[in-house]
Amino acid sequence: MALPSPSDLPRSERGRLAPSPTGAQHVGNARTYLIAWLSARSRGAEVPLRIEDIDSPRIKTGAAEQILEDFCWLGLDWDGEPVVQSSRIALYESALHELRAQELVYPCTCSRSDIAMAASAPHQEHEGPAYPGTCAHLKAADADALAGRPFAWRFRVHNVPAFVDGYRGPVRIAREQLGGDFVVWKSAGTPAYQLAVVVDDAEMGITEVVRGDDLIPSTPRQLLLYQALARPAPRFVHVPLVVGPDGRRLAKRHGDTRLASLRAAGVRPEALIGLLAWSCGWLPRPEPVAARDLLSLFLLESIPPAPFILTPELLAQVGFTC
Repeated sequence: MALPSPSDLPRSERGRLAPSPTGAQHVGNARTYLIAWLSARSRGAEVPLRIEDIDSPRIKTGAAEQILEDFCWLGLDWDGEPVVQSSRIALYESALHELRAQELVYPCTCSRSDIAMAASAPHQEHEGPAYPGTCAHLKAADADALAGRPFAWRFRVHNVPAFVDGYRGPVRIAREQLGGDFVVWKSAGTPAYQLAVVVDDAEMGITEVVRGDDLIPSTPRQLLLYQALARPAPRFVHVPLVVGPDGRRLAKRHGDTRLASLRAAGVRPEALIGLLAWSCGWLPRPEPVAARDLLSLFLLESIPPAPFILTPELLAQVGFTC
């Protein structure tokens, strides 16, 4: 199965919701989804839903079904049937074939410990050690001689494209911050996130991607893949995350902030939506409101640039004790 040619891709406005069923969705996820949904719907754009379930070791049983319940509870609808990544492997294989034919990827037998032990591998705060290029001398055809040995496919990074973020403006990331040549196909025989998300967004005709700013380092990698596959890239919008009182991303250490728990406790979705709308600068104070009632109030530039600090006191205002 081949990707459609660029001329076949619909370029009408399309946003997307792309949750991963690796665990329960929490208040931070809800804020980003709300922004993405409003950004698309306020312009009359379609919003398809994609379940990103190719990270099989981390997928939680029943998480995908819970995601659908979360969105319905929040009042965030979507267009068409949900797209499931695990049913689209042929598309990713076709894209990998394109990259191999162009010698833009090479087989890599390095393990994580090999990379970490390399003297030239400086550690990055979020990305881990940068790849030192140990296998970069290999050609795509050299994979045939590696039969029986586990190997991944890495994309050759010769330059790091700058981009204009729809929220932050011009963004430029240094090559050393990118982590070097990156994996597009795992040694386990499954596509990596970077390749799968580019193939999906290209094939689905997505024109805007709204996500958390922790994914900014992924954007140059994805732009390189769009260029390599000759597909039009979407507009990227990276918004601030929700963090706990300690300034770190929401996690179990901050108490229970799962949407399923809020639902079970009888919290009205309008109360949570109102809190999130206030955090984005669309309401003067937290007060109950439906997601659809925010369409006329949506302004991307109103969102404060700092992360939104979620405290137990704020959750208590919506009727939940974490």
